[in-house]
Amino acid sequence: MALVETVIVAFWLMLPAYVPNNAAVLAGGGRPIDGGRTWGEKRVLGDGKTWRGTAVGTAAGALLALALNAVAGDVGSAIGADLPTFPAAAVLALPFGAMCGDILASFLKRRTGRERGAPFPLVDQLDFVVVSLAFAFVAAPGWFTDWFTLGVLVVIFVLTPILHVSTNVAAYWLGFKDEPW
Repeated sequence: MALVETVIVAFWLMLPAYVPNNAAVLAGGGRPIDGGRTWGEKRVLGDGKTWRGTAVGTAAGALLALALNAVAGDVGSAIGADLPTFPAAAVLALPFGAMCGDILASFLKRRTGRERGAPFPLVDQLDFVVVSLAFAFVAAPGWFTDWFTLGVLVVIFVLTPILHVSTNVAAYWLGFKDEPW
């Protein structure tokens, strides 16, 4: 697979995991997952992790995966790349894994004394990637190993922090976020 095709495939594969946290922010609010509980003197997760955001984020990523399935052949033909379709298990595993990765990062932030919105380098950029990949591997191992080659994984781990930082800065400038990270 040529470098350009590898980048395209990596981005395509991760779109259902890239979208959920953004959708969750737009849907924000509602009951916090931790129900206001604390562990020690700190909240378990905080008000930013809600049931509504998790459900909406997962649904948005799953709907995007289904939409990508519908256009994979046509888009692939148009750009000259072999694009994957997502099996049902991956349709849910990638976005739900992304949401769970973000929830895990929130838990780690609270345990390390960071406040909501405080930067946590590398964890902020890769939490959702690692967990979504793990969920996808468990849910659809054959599909995962066919598509997530070493080259694709390298692109994902290089591309994601760049995309994450640039989209967060843009969201900050547009007034959608309170901090640019």
